Amino acid sequence: MSLKLNFEDCLFLIKLARKAIQTFLEKREKIDVPPDTPVNLREQHGVFITLNKNTNESKNLRGCIGFSQSNFPLVQATIEAAISAATADPRFPRVKKEEMKSITIDVSVLTTPTLMEVDDPRDYLKKIKIGRDGLIVERNYNIGLLLPQVPVDLEWDVEDFLANSCMKAGLTPDAWLIKGTKIYKFSCIIMRENHPNGAVQCIDMAKISN
Repeated sequence: MSLKLNFEDCLFLIKLARKAIQTFLEKREKIDVPPDTPVNLREQHGVFITLNKNTNESKNLRGCIGFSQSNFPLVQATIEAAISAATADPRFPRVKKEEMKSITIDVSVLTTPTLMEVDDPRDYLKKIKIGRDGLIVERNYNIGLLLPQVPVDLEWDVEDFLANSCMKAGLTPDAWLIKGTKIYKFSCIIMRENHPNGAVQCIDMAKISN
């Protein structure tokens, strides 16, 4: 499924994510899908919500949860993922409503993941582009996903990216070299607040090239 979002769509989703979190934290209520939701935001796409706490000009991860693929509309998936990122990421305590004044939100809308097929696992190194591709590693019941922006932020090369994707799946760093490990790639459109409840950037990672 193609992924086409304009700036107005990006602005709609990121404002929706913030409203969903704030409403849930203040009233313990889940907001409804807005009646003015654009038609293309009612299509099914995977989405991840990332929360970063901004302190002293540094950003610290405060929560990240989402769906690699969704069985319900993007607008509904955004609401669900936003609330979960704030309240259900097992790595962090629940976000407090007063924290939202210092938290920026990223909404990453995913393209459909595609399985990469190679004769030699070392060929993955040539098929993955840092800054464009996100990865999903799957082996038996172990699954791990890292978004395209992660290796950029952490200055990883492709081999680092593969190794860390394996570890995210609970596997050894070299599991990508083992027969039977499946590697999927995807891209995404990222909408990002420059500061809490502030200006929004919309970045199509698929158009980034190195």
